[in-house]
Amino acid sequence: MCIRDRCKDLTRELQHRAHMSEQDRNFIQSLPEFHHPMTSLAMAILYFQKDSQFATAYSNGIPKSEYWRYTHEDALNLLAKIPKIAAYLYRRKYKNATYIAPNYKLDWAGNFAHMLGYNQHEVKECIRGYLSIHSDHEGGNVSAHTSHLIGSALSDPYLAMSSAVNGLAGPLHGLANQEVLRFLLDAQDRVGEDATDQELKDFVLAHLKSGRVIPGYGHAVLRNTDPRFIHQKRFAQKYIKNDPLVNLVHKFEEIVPPILQELGKVKNPFPNVDAHSGVLLYHYGFLEFEYYTVIFAVSRALGCLSNLVWARALNLPLERPNSIDLNWVKKNLDNQQQAQQ
Repeated sequence: MCIRDRCKDLTRELQHRAHMSEQDRNFIQSLPEFHHPMTSLAMAILYFQKDSQFATAYSNGIPKSEYWRYTHEDALNLLAKIPKIAAYLYRRKYKNATYIAPNYKLDWAGNFAHMLGYNQHEVKECIRGYLSIHSDHEGGNVSAHTSHLIGSALSDPYLAMSSAVNGLAGPLHGLANQEVLRFLLDAQDRVGEDATDQELKDFVLAHLKSGRVIPGYGHAVLRNTDPRFIHQKRFAQKYIKNDPLVNLVHKFEEIVPPILQELGKVKNPFPNVDAHSGVLLYHYGFLEFEYYTVIFAVSRALGCLSNLVWARALNLPLERPNSIDLNWVKKNLDNQQQAQQ
């Protein structure tokens, strides 16, 4: 079977599992509207834990060799529902609770865009790309690691994914693209849409001199331009013409790295995925900044839930961090003081 046919089969499988009862919808509708959408998403995922096949099977005493099978069932069920949950929360909070029924002629990502209320082909392509490039991160960041950590205690995928969402909601993790977008809007407001390269350089230097960082630049692992940034840039070059904010992203790509290299501010002075993702959503009229992280969470579910299945299939152990004592603290503080002298 070719990859395209496998994708079609998976799409049909997810569509079959996406059903939500009236009771399910009523629970989501009962969540306070003043909550941050990430809070509501985490609570909604926890609510569906009632349907966990892994939790039920574990209570019934299944052998370890079967853990992965029931984790897989939960992963597919949650993956099928999370776009619908997220879209329901969006329409309720921002669009006067005017809900849009799913269109099962569309794929998983295209249907998510449809339920949000965006039906233009290029917007669906944007969402497809967004969900793809944010899906996995080798377990090394907060959300991916959190789901692995919680899952290592044999907590079911609903508990683990809700925890991942809470980690993703942190300002140092999932809010990065919003920080970039605010930075770009501030730059545009201060120097104008037709700013020269020198004016943009002066803005960047003044921003750094004030003790702030340039959001969207640098990466803990990569030492070159993030390939996910490149994907988004190519998308913008194909579909978006003459958008001042998008053009500003591409100007900063040329201006910021040499400045950071000269100042020695970061090991990797090149743009990362967050340098471009927010501005694409903004271009298509997606102005609810605080919801951007929910789209991130829908994407990250692909990676987190897949990794949970592998973890149970490989019988990975309970994860325990290393501990330190006061002697370690004292030794390291003494070393820091000596280094500063």
